[in-house]
Amino acid sequence: MRAKFPYKKRRKRLGCGTGSGHGKTSTKGHKGQRSRSGYSFRPGFEGGQNPLYRRLPKRGFNHDAFRSDFNVVNLSRIASLKENEISPEILFEKGLVKNEKAKLKVLGEGEISKPMTVKAHRFSQSAKEKIEKAGGQAVII
Repeated sequence: MRAKFPYKKRRKRLGCGTGSGHGKTSTKGHKGQRSRSGYSFRPGFEGGQNPLYRRLPKRGFNHDAFRSDFNVVNLSRIASLKENEISPEILFEKGLVKNEKAKLKVLGEGEISKPMTVKAHRFSQSAKEKIEKAGGQAVII
């Protein structure tokens, strides 16, 4: 008997006799487009009915082509690092940001005690003030 966990589902074995439950028509029913060999359909296909993505109204302007993604880091995470100069590359190496290609924005949650040079694409107003108050620099890349 197989163990219940970790459970790996068996593949459906088609055409293995009537006793298997998947014999004769191999779960494809009788005749029709879906029963033929080589049949495949694209996602969203509804058998010739006007598909949902065409029935719904399209409204507004999609601005995603001009959107830039940001990695967001709080000051509390930066303050925990030992380096005096912080850049997006260092934060990626330490695992504080996931996307290496995205821009970096520093937010002001937390406190910073030692002077640091922080290089980022954007800073929140509070983060910039806290970094400069501690004697550091907030450098925009």
